[in-house]
Amino acid sequence: MINCRSETSQTPVIEHLMNKEKRHLIFATLRAENPSPTTELTYTTPFELLIAVILSAQATDKGVNKATQQLYPVANTPGAILALGEEGLKHHIKTIGLFNSKAANIIKTCQILIDQHNGEVPEDRAALESLPGVGRKTANVVLNTAFGHPTMAVDTHIFRVANRTRIAPGKTVREVEDKLVKYIPKEFLQDAHHWLILHGRYTCLARKPRCGSCIIEALCEYKQKTSD
Repeated sequence: MINCRSETSQTPVIEHLMNKEKRHLIFATLRAENPSPTTELTYTTPFELLIAVILSAQATDKGVNKATQQLYPVANTPGAILALGEEGLKHHIKTIGLFNSKAANIIKTCQILIDQHNGEVPEDRAALESLPGVGRKTANVVLNTAFGHPTMAVDTHIFRVANRTRIAPGKTVREVEDKLVKYIPKEFLQDAHHWLILHGRYTCLARKPRCGSCIIEALCEYKQKTSD
């Protein structure tokens, strides 16, 4: 069994090796089921992805895609969104929660991109996190999905799955992120973010996990498994 304490305390080497083997089997299984996972947000450029991820805070991907389907044909560059203005942008994203503050942040972000990055999304964590409306999780999504960095953007789904399965238990988002990056086998790290989000979104549900239809049930160490 994977023991939460085994990651930080001194334990027999054999236990650590078993933990490593089990993690490898989990991600090998997820890869076999979905060899090329990706975000469910609709985008064609790093900038479109950045805006979509900013909009996705406390909103569903489906809701974001519905809004961006109307926005991007009109404005999908920093300059074009600035030309819309804050009020014009709000008109396109008003169906999304917190659209007022998101519009303000996006306008500021677009201006910074033009002034400091030649209108391009920077492939740099510090630069990304300096943009209004962009935190560590958003930066990780952009770095991973747009630029291919092996980062781990921990949202509520990944936090739940990491703790429930015992893949990388932690009390904080950052602790879970650091453990996932450390313990997920390198060959799986690039895609692990998407596998875990999709697993939490459709199988390892918050209220009642669908253990009976879970492809990693035999490897998961959740003690209150369901038959669904």
